[in-house]
Amino acid sequence: MFALQSILSFFKATNKPKMTNQKSTYAVFEDPGMDFYFNVANIPVLREGELLVRNSFCTICRSDLNTYIGKRKEKTPTILGHEVIGRIERFGPDSKTSDLRGHQLEIGDRISWAIYGSNPDSSYSKKGMPQKAPDLFKYGHEQITALSNLHGGLSEYTIIRKNTPVVCINGDVPDPVAALINCSVATVAGAIRLAGNLEGQNVLINGTGMLGIIACAMARENGAKNVIARDSNPGRAKLAGNFGANYSYADSEILKNDQNTIDVKLTERLKPDVVLEFSGVPDAMEETLKLLDTGGVAIWIGATFPQRGLSINAEYLIRNLLTIKGLHNYNAQDFLSAVKFIEQYHSKYDFSGLIHGQFLLNEVNEAFKYGVEKNPFRVGINLINNDIL
Repeated sequence: MFALQSILSFFKATNKPKMTNQKSTYAVFEDPGMDFYFNVANIPVLREGELLVRNSFCTICRSDLNTYIGKRKEKTPTILGHEVIGRIERFGPDSKTSDLRGHQLEIGDRISWAIYGSNPDSSYSKKGMPQKAPDLFKYGHEQITALSNLHGGLSEYTIIRKNTPVVCINGDVPDPVAALINCSVATVAGAIRLAGNLEGQNVLINGTGMLGIIACAMARENGAKNVIARDSNPGRAKLAGNFGANYSYADSEILKNDQNTIDVKLTERLKPDVVLEFSGVPDAMEETLKLLDTGGVAIWIGATFPQRGLSINAEYLIRNLLTIKGLHNYNAQDFLSAVKFIEQYHSKYDFSGLIHGQFLLNEVNEAFKYGVEKNPFRVGINLINNDIL
């Protein structure tokens, strides 16, 4: 027993990262109902294939808020935040020399990185699902340990692990908008990919939070004939008109009468070929499936939290030739599509106006409380010039 303990102690000691004198402050999330607290870590010597990034801006995703309030469970303690942008500060040995577009990487480059790092040679990666590979490393979702730290956006620095897709971002994209790319925008790009060619199609966007709003714009720019936005919040449904939707309505309007609803009027005249479902509400998934035209496709994205099982009539599904696809996160193709979309259309659509707060890292508790109480599309956290400890 003593010999085994000695071997284990030796293994841990020899595998413990070597540290530099450079430090990073980060916010720690431990349990729902608890305030974040701050720690300072020495930044380790970078390992093979790694990059050190100085984070500049982070937006609080809905999944971060769901973890914060206990609706989702994560391994803790952890560093939340995965919608983030930053600049390269250091290269590790044998690290990437170019991004997904072939751009030569240099110190100071502003980059976005995928929410995941995984083995590109795994069977899942080869099938186009690297976000489900067995060795998956997921930013903003990993546990802080002696061997692994600085892997979330609510930190001064992030260590980009080997096999993480990265892309340099054009300088005219504002940091707050650029931060959206590696979660919100890339996930929507994945949903559009699964939906297929939208040219001339009627597309129903159900749930117009940040992803739904982006989906309206992306569907419009991908040639959809009609973009129909639906949300339980009338204000959000109406706002979708500024982001590419040419029809919008709220559930409160649908319930005005039982027989001749806005819902029926629209979907009889503009039968959706595609439903992109972002609300994650079981009733909504069941209802919107019945709105699809024959041969229609439903992409389900929003249900990333525990919920009841769905009631689906198999005969209806079969006779109407319907297809249901689920999407969780995205692949490198989607990530690159997201970057191109934001670079091309960030000035056409006011995504900046959907990001509220501009909190500093030392105000992270206030930022999350603001996100829960005010429910903005996104809360923004500026990670530059923070005086925390």
